[in-house]
Amino acid sequence: MTDTESGPITGGPVIILVEPQMGENIGMVARAMANFGLSELRLVKPRDGWPNEKATAAASRATHVIENTAVFDDLTSALADLQFVFATTARERDGFKPVRGPVEAGRALRARHRAGQRTGIMFGREKFGLANDEISLADEIVTFPVNPEYASLNIAQATLLMAYEWMKSGLERETDTAFLGPVVKPAAKEHLHGLFEHLEAALDARGYFRTPAKKPKMVHKVRAVLTRAGFSEKELEVLRGVVASLDYFSPKEPRGSGYPARKAEADASAGSGRRKPGGEAPGND
Repeated sequence: MTDTESGPITGGPVIILVEPQMGENIGMVARAMANFGLSELRLVKPRDGWPNEKATAAASRATHVIENTAVFDDLTSALADLQFVFATTARERDGFKPVRGPVEAGRALRARHRAGQRTGIMFGREKFGLANDEISLADEIVTFPVNPEYASLNIAQATLLMAYEWMKSGLERETDTAFLGPVVKPAAKEHLHGLFEHLEAALDARGYFRTPAKKPKMVHKVRAVLTRAGFSEKELEVLRGVVASLDYFSPKEPRGSGYPARKAEADASAGSGRRKPGGEAPGND
């Protein structure tokens, strides 16, 4: 679980965009923030001013981020109340600042957040990122493991990566997911053995085991495939229904046309002989 247990997830590191140019990019940054629980956006001298209709449209319902966005005339003012700041860059820079990858940076931000510190992440302009003097105002650098030939990321993409790592760092386990698949209880062996017998009888009737001497080995291979999956009882029922349709029915005797001879023989050998209303044998749903 994340630090916030109920209601909209907000808070976390402040996102600072330095001289962003396009309103659409600002909107997509806001949307990426909302996706992963960040809510405070600051803009330093946005080229097209603020508010920006294109940003609002691109934010796609992240209105709480857009409406609370703050605008600053300079970067130092935007960082003034923060205690720790990462600067993002795709290029190696001169200086003595520690450099982290996004996973480690996300964990570092989470640790400082839990310690009560105000943190932020700076992103530069669409065309050339952050200048060296702007990076000098940050405490550390975060960079992404990207293709060197295509190292430049759109600011919304870069924000999404960092926001994701921020959210992941707040999970009880970083491999947790928002929802889980069904809990499958493996079927008792008797149900699996019933499938073996039914399938092998059907294959035998259709001439699958053409060479009697090879039949035991072929049976072993079929059983090996079926035992590997760990089917539930419901899954085995589905497979039995499939086998039944292929075994007992044919184009000449389609389902619903009566009581197939193969099914009658199987019921008689099992001591059943009961028939469902409408002429079909039980167990063929």
